[in-house]
Amino acid sequence: MKFPAPVSASHIASLIDAKIKGNPEAMITGINEIHKVESGDLVFVDHPKYYDKCLNSAADFIIINTIDVVVPEGKTILITDEPFEAYLKIVQQFRPFTPAQTSISTSAVIGEGSVVMPNCFIGEQVVIGKHCIIHPNVTILNHTIIGDHVVIQSGTVIGSDAFYYNTKKDRDVWFKKMVSCGNVVIEDHVEIGAGCTIDRGVTAETRIGKGTCMDNMVHIGHDTTVGKNCLFAAQVGIAGGTIIEDGVTLWGQVGVSKTLTIGANAVVLAQSGVPSSLEGGKTYFGYPAEDASLKRRELVWIKRIPELWKKVMEGGAK
Repeated sequence: MKFPAPVSASHIASLIDAKIKGNPEAMITGINEIHKVESGDLVFVDHPKYYDKCLNSAADFIIINTIDVVVPEGKTILITDEPFEAYLKIVQQFRPFTPAQTSISTSAVIGEGSVVMPNCFIGEQVVIGKHCIIHPNVTILNHTIIGDHVVIQSGTVIGSDAFYYNTKKDRDVWFKKMVSCGNVVIEDHVEIGAGCTIDRGVTAETRIGKGTCMDNMVHIGHDTTVGKNCLFAAQVGIAGGTIIEDGVTLWGQVGVSKTLTIGANAVVLAQSGVPSSLEGGKTYFGYPAEDASLKRRELVWIKRIPELWKKVMEGGAK
């Protein structure tokens, strides 16, 4: 999430009651999580396992719960006992939750020739391009950006919160929600089926590329980037932080794990599971998803096991 205008490190430190090591007048442009950080960003870390990763990331500002670290030149750290709570306070300050007063926000921009059918909800700062069709009972939540010639079928939710939690097992409630302040961007000529859900980024964006088409009941997790001209059949589920390159086809009930990449023009056949990255230009099947031609041969041999076992046993009996 980018701030409306850059703010000084000293201002943020005052907001979260943190000590500063570095330049207090350095200007922070936004807050981000580690997978999406850019220069000028603020990121938080509260576990020694990830100290080095955060300190050596693109982020120029780090909220951290120790002073006993080597700070790379040019970076500023903000020290506080509870970095996660500091993150929540910053998000609540710059993007607070405000209850909706109308079904279609007065701040929403809807382009020429676009149709929004009855019982839709359109939140704050939503932008819908030209010649779109938004079918009944669609929910488009705050800060979503939709291009031209987009079709969204009934019952779909765009911009729901990320499934993303701070986990600590030394407290009564283990999972504490990391409040989402990112958004969803849907490019031109995308078609989204009925009953789909597309989560917004935790602090950045979830993006659906131009010309991509989704069947009913497809789920896209937070911070996922879907390329151009992809095709997803019903009940596909994609976890957060994943990159789906251009021209990928995922057939029905394919499950894709988090923070991996599926290469351009790959095809994953129905009911397959993808736990790790796949090269582009190939067809995959099974769990774990593997080259479909090899997987089919494997299944043929599995079916022959009883026959082969019988021959082995009969040979042994002689």
